[in-house]
Formats: sequence, C-alpha cells, structure tokens
Amino acid sequence: MESIRKYLAELIGTFALVLFGCGSAVIAGDIIGNLGVSLAFGFAVLVMVYAIGNISGCHINPAVTVGMLILRRIKVREAIFYIIAQCIGAIASAGIVYTIAMGKGYDIAKGLAQNGYGIHSPGGYSLGACFLAEALLTGIFLFVIFGATSKKSPKEFAGIPIGITIALIHLIGIPITNTSVNPARSLGPAVFVGVEALSQLWLFWVAPLVGAVISAIIWFVLFEEN
Repeated sequence: MESIRKYLAELIGTFALVLFGCGSAVIAGDIIGNLGVSLAFGFAVLVMVYAIGNISGCHINPAVTVGMLILRRIKVREAIFYIIAQCIGAIASAGIVYTIAMGKGYDIAKGLAQNGYGIHSPGGYSLGACFLAEALLTGIFLFVIFGATSKKSPKEFAGIPIGITIALIHLIGIPITNTSVNPARSLGPAVFVGVEALSQLWLFWVAPLVGAVISAIIWFVLFEEN
C-alpha cells in the first residue's frame, strides 16, 4: 500500500507540473511571456515538493529518479514504477491542457509547449547545442537537488532552492529547446502534437538522463556521505 501511495503521488505531482507549466505556456503564454512560464514551472515544482515530498520524495521527473537510483536512495523496482507513473501523469495532464485549450478553438498546430531542436527549436538552435543545454541544465538541477536533500541540509527548505533552480533553468532554456530537463514533461505534449514532436523526443530523454547520470556520479564520488 505504501508503494502505491508513492506511485500515485508521483503521478499527481507530474500531472500538476505539466498542467501549471505547459498549461501556462499554452493558455497564457502570450500574456505572461517566458518569464511568467519560467516562474510557473518553478512554483509548480516548489509547491509539489511540499505537497508530496514526504510521500514519494517528489521526483516528478525520470531524470531525478535515475539520479536517485545511482545514489542508492531508491531501489530499481521502485524507480521503474516511479518513471511509469510520471509518464502517465504527464500524458494525462497534456491531454487536459489540450482539452481546455480546445474550449476556445485552439489549433494544435500551435503546439502544446513541446520541446524541439533545429527547425523546431524556438530560437533555431542546432541539435548539438540543444543536447548540450539539456544535459548541462539537467545536471545542474540534479546537483541542486542532491545538495538540498543531503543529510546536513535543512530539508524543510529543500523546495525553495529546487523551485528557484527550475525557474532559472527555464529562463535560459525556453529559447533553446522550450526547456525539458524532464523526459516525462517532454513525452506528454509530444503524444498529442504528433509525429514531428515524437521524432525529436529521443533527445529530451537521452540528454537529461546523460546529465543526470554525470551529475549523480560526480556527487557520489565527491560529496555523498556514507
């Protein structure tokens, strides 16, 4: 029962992240701009840390789960179900965002805040630049999480630096890739946008996971306390 509660918490947390983050971009992006969308993602992560952090740890991101797996803070079986729950939550939430937007005749050709590189990058950035940005930004994000949740850190404040970091990441990342640093967040919108988004989805799984693995190894070797 305890495990099911964790998986449901991850599903709900990822659902909320996509709803507030991607939803703000799709429904209010023209009004709030990139700064507003960045803050929406940051606040979404911050509030969910306090809502479900004591239940599941509030990963709501396969890259975070993989990083925690490397640090042995989560078991393999649990990590697999975490990632499945995160993906389900992201897809369901993207569907809700699309359904709400359709209430005003929204054209899916405008997208659902999906991620892209090359001609599908908001700023026209190359595949290599987008891969580097996603890997590096994810690595920094994981580094902050590891530090904020380490034994000597005041865990009651962990959500604040984590949320602020996500907002900062989006400020630089939106013009490059629309910011992923979260494979589940990328999967949700891509499912509804279709072939073009799905064909580029691999980068937004591989790059964040590469960044997460490198960051976790660095933390484990240099900073993790046994």
